[in-house]
Amino acid sequence: MCLAVPGRVLEIEERDGTRMAQVDFGGVIKDVCLEYVPEMKVGDYAIVHVGFALQRLDEESAKQTLRLFESLGVLEEEFGDAWGRAAREAGAERPAGTPPSPGPARTGPADPDPDPLSPRL
Repeated sequence: MCLAVPGRVLEIEERDGTRMAQVDFGGVIKDVCLEYVPEMKVGDYAIVHVGFALQRLDEESAKQTLRLFESLGVLEEEFGDAWGRAAREAGAERPAGTPPSPGPARTGPADPDPDPLSPRL
């Protein structure tokens, strides 16, 4: 599902002629294009969809929406641990070098070798 999620502008900069911002979505920081809302300032909240700020939003409405999304679990779906989620969906361990996630434990046999008499290394 793709949502328009409220986030708080942390910093603004010009990149190759495009106004961009670092935006905080309840602890997840993403790059966002501000070209559609040139009036945005650091500290403002915006509704963001697929990397584009679409509209300025007051702080209370933004926080209320974030709390609702979090209670419904859609923030994890939108911004969650993509590596861990992909590994769980594939029934595999996490890829080497990726940080652990608080997601559910791996299901399936703990021992990939079904022969209990085979030598262990």
